[in-house]
Amino acid sequence: EQEVGDLVLAIGNPFGVGQTVTNGIISALNRTETGISDSGSFIQTDAAINPGNSGGALVDMDGDLIGINTAIFSRSGSSSGVGFAVPAAMVRRVVDSAVGGASAVVRPWLGVKGEPVSADIARSLGLERPQGIVVMDVWANGPGARAGLREGDIITAIDGAEINDQGGLNFRVGTREPNDTVRVSVLRDGRAQTLDARVQPLPGDRDTERATVIQQGGLSGAQVLVLNPALADSLGGDPFATGLIVGRVDSRSYARRGVGIVAGDVILSVNDRPVTSISQVSNLPRGAQLTVERRGQRGVLVVR
Repeated sequence: EQEVGDLVLAIGNPFGVGQTVTNGIISALNRTETGISDSGSFIQTDAAINPGNSGGALVDMDGDLIGINTAIFSRSGSSSGVGFAVPAAMVRRVVDSAVGGASAVVRPWLGVKGEPVSADIARSLGLERPQGIVVMDVWANGPGARAGLREGDIITAIDGAEINDQGGLNFRVGTREPNDTVRVSVLRDGRAQTLDARVQPLPGDRDTERATVIQQGGLSGAQVLVLNPALADSLGGDPFATGLIVGRVDSRSYARRGVGIVAGDVILSVNDRPVTSISQVSNLPRGAQLTVERRGQRGVLVVR
């Protein structure tokens, strides 16, 4: 097990100059608030990582692979001492899937969504410090629901590994194989208990080629798909998200020129009614108001 402060070496080809080795320490483990991925937990290091290092090895002093260099935080574009690597446990699962002939990595999930325990909640439960996530939503008939997880439960650990945010939960579950059983440590009504959950692949189809082209009305010329957990996850979104995702949009179409729809928009509602099917947008009349999420920001578009 790695610890903060351990010496590490980063290997790569920065700026295309050739194989290069830099040294540093592990600055942090299980770093999730990186903006890189909602489902990742990263090793942070101050070993110099520059453009061209991505895909290179991060190794410990025994020469063991502990991660794959993947990103940096920098205002200049070069190393500022804040680099991130994908942990070897996650890399190993991806490699095993590829060697086994899989065309895509199937990421298992628990089917729960939560928020970090706040200081106030920790105090009310008599905890020494904030720890765990409060379950805010449970996917109907998902692995968590079948295991008995409920809204309001506090998940503190997966297989004994401490959980403090959604990214950490996603990472711990994501290193397992579909149909594996994980032990979920839970606080419920102030009492600790353990539930066994059998993780499953995210439900739904991630094939974006099955988009429907709207032929008439306000969205004519736009391709749309109904969001499902697998599709939302493959697009880097929230698996619990609902609505319609917009694929391609003809640049000369009414959807683009008359409404302002662009590829990647998520249509959440029409006239304040949640959208759950393509039929709801198949022939939008003038005046219809669409609540749309674009790059994390919500706004309203009107069919004119």
